[in-house]
This record gives sequence, C-alpha cells and structure tokens, in this order.
Amino acid sequence: MEESTSREKILKKVRDALIEKTEVPYPILDQESSVYKEFTEPLDVTFAEELVRIAGKFVYCESEDEFIGTLKSFILEKDWGVLYCQDHAIHEILKAGGIPFESHTEALLDTRIGITRCEYLIARLGTVMVTSRLSPGRKVTVYPEIHLVLGYASQLVPDLKQALAGIKKKYRDNYPSMISLISGPSRTADIEKTLVMGAHGPKELYVFLIDDTILAK
Repeated sequence: MEESTSREKILKKVRDALIEKTEVPYPILDQESSVYKEFTEPLDVTFAEELVRIAGKFVYCESEDEFIGTLKSFILEKDWGVLYCQDHAIHEILKAGGIPFESHTEALLDTRIGITRCEYLIARLGTVMVTSRLSPGRKVTVYPEIHLVLGYASQLVPDLKQALAGIKKKYRDNYPSMISLISGPSRTADIEKTLVMGAHGPKELYVFLIDDTILAK
C-alpha cells in the first residue's frame, strides 16, 4: 500500500520534528528573576496578613516561654482539653511548661486538638509546608478538628521556590515521600457552592510563630 495510515503519518511528523533542530525562540529569557512584586513588609508581617486572609489564625511569641503561657491561656479560654502530639521535639517544650498531652496512636481517634511543627512558612502565600519526615508523619495534620502549628521566624521564606530548595538541601538523598502545603483551614464549596469548613481536615488552623531571630541578634 502506497498510502500511509493516519498513525504512520503522525509518527513520521514526530520523527521529523525530533531530527530537525529548532532554535530557541527567546534565548535571553530570564527564568531566574521573581515574577512577583517586592515585599513591602517584613516576612512575618506578610505571612500573618496572608494567613488571616485565608481564615487562619496567627499568634506571635517572642520566646518559647511566651508560647507556653499563650498556649495555656488558649487551652483554658477555649476549653480545648488535652492536646495530641507525637512530635518528640514539642514533647520537651510541653513538659517543661507543664502542659499535658496525649501521644498514643489510639488517643488520636478522640482528640480535638493536634499540634505539629512545620518545615517552612511561606510568607507570600500565608502557607505552611509540612512533610512526612516530621515526627507525626501525616495523621496529625489532617485528623484533629483544630490544628496547631509551631513555627519559628527562621523558617520563614519569601516564596515556594525557596521552601522547595530548602527541603532538597535538608534531606538530600532521603527525600520525603510527601510534601504538603496547608493554606488555612480545610474547606470546600463543591456542595451546592456553599463554603463548608473542615470538609476533609481541620476546621481551624493556628500558627504560633516563635521569634528565634531575637536570640540570634
């Protein structure tokens, strides 16, 4: 048969395209510079503003002692009950402050409040980055009704690009199996276009930011 099938015609065009070299249409295109506007506020202020904009709650603390005092007040005022925490680094802080917590896996089923650390805080988005390499893994960031995040000013980065670069540098060949971005409380508007909070995760998100840059000065 002299006439080629449609499939053979398409494959021939693909082969020809691979053989022929195509000049780069924009050889001096700058792919490194940021496409965003410059920050007009410090990163912590920008992060707080963006977090509140997406219904998250921001709590600034000058030290771990202030974090403990603030957390105790919240537990009493909001009747939170006992926290759930599987992160050993946070265990030490809570123990030093005399704050009770649960850490057994079975207790997660009955908990309302879970507390975790984070990898980075992305200022421009008001977003928290977590990974499966953090001590609690995946469960505590999605199961409790209220999610508390303990972060530090040194974990603030301007954009997602810097956060991903930091993860790559930190873990190198032992990369996390999951990298997740938490942008405010869980929500969906899929049901009759009505916004529902806590549809597939926490209804409330609190970020406690400890300013560890004060100690570094």
